[in-house]
Amino acid sequence: MSQRFGGRFSPDAQPGTRPGASLPPTPRHPHEGRPKWITLAATPFLLGAFFQGATGMVTDLAAFGLVASGMVLTREGLVAQATYAARRVAKRPAIPRKLFGGMLAGIGLGLGAAEPGVWAEAGLIGMAGLALHQLSFGLDPWRDKTAAGVDSFQQDRAQRMIEEAEGHLDQMRDAIARSGDRRLVARVAMFDASVRHLFDRVRDNPAGLASARRYLGVYLMGARDATIRFADLYVRTQDQKARRDYEVFLDDLEKDFIARADRLMDGDRDALDVEMSVLRDRLAREGLTGAATRVDPAERPALQSAEAQTLDDLLRTPFPGQKVPRD
Repeated sequence: MSQRFGGRFSPDAQPGTRPGASLPPTPRHPHEGRPKWITLAATPFLLGAFFQGATGMVTDLAAFGLVASGMVLTREGLVAQATYAARRVAKRPAIPRKLFGGMLAGIGLGLGAAEPGVWAEAGLIGMAGLALHQLSFGLDPWRDKTAAGVDSFQQDRAQRMIEEAEGHLDQMRDAIARSGDRRLVARVAMFDASVRHLFDRVRDNPAGLASARRYLGVYLMGARDATIRFADLYVRTQDQKARRDYEVFLDDLEKDFIARADRLMDGDRDALDVEMSVLRDRLAREGLTGAATRVDPAERPALQSAEAQTLDDLLRTPFPGQKVPRD
């Protein structure tokens, strides 16, 4: 059944709705839209399959399916790479999706070009397709990104905590989807983005896991349980008061999660200030402060003329045993 879309500025907007919080933009790969064009380029396999015999039809359908599946994997690999590049600390993707996508696309091209007696040529076409795929989309990340001074044990512990928290978010999305209300689904998606912003801050600063543990555990589990109870109630009764209370609850909880993420970022700024102040103190003890080494632009010509005069005096000074010519 079709549903009417509502928003903050819709005529039937309710006072509980509000614009989304200011969050970092979702990272996107510049080539993320290219796989769909390759899928469209493979549509002749799909269209021509129904004008052949049984063997040709199955071969062409399989070729199109392999190319399309390879492009789906390639797009997922590009999304994973963009997320990996945006994070300061990140694990490499567990599955090299771009590599597997290129292999499927190459097999599909080779299968679509296969004819009796030209199997070697079809294999060359498939290998060329794989090579062009790798040149176009690049390789998958193969190494983990770690920050200097970050304990690997703390990083692994933070990653395990984040994976458990992601399970709570998945249950929240599944529960609110039962309501069938797109506004509620979108509102939970906004809350999901705020929580993932905190995930990124914890990944960058695993030492802050102690202060964020309650948010990733107790508070998020409470939000999950409240969402499940609300979805069950709303499906049966369509209670608008319960809906407004739930939206206000999400607003308050989202503000708390964003504030915690900002405090973790402030901790990084404080660490930077401490490092800079320590370096300034060391330079001051060595007599290398900025005031001692800075030269006023107005004094620069005088210094240059003094240096030139000193050089002339050195040139006029005779070496030992050297005869000085008389004027």
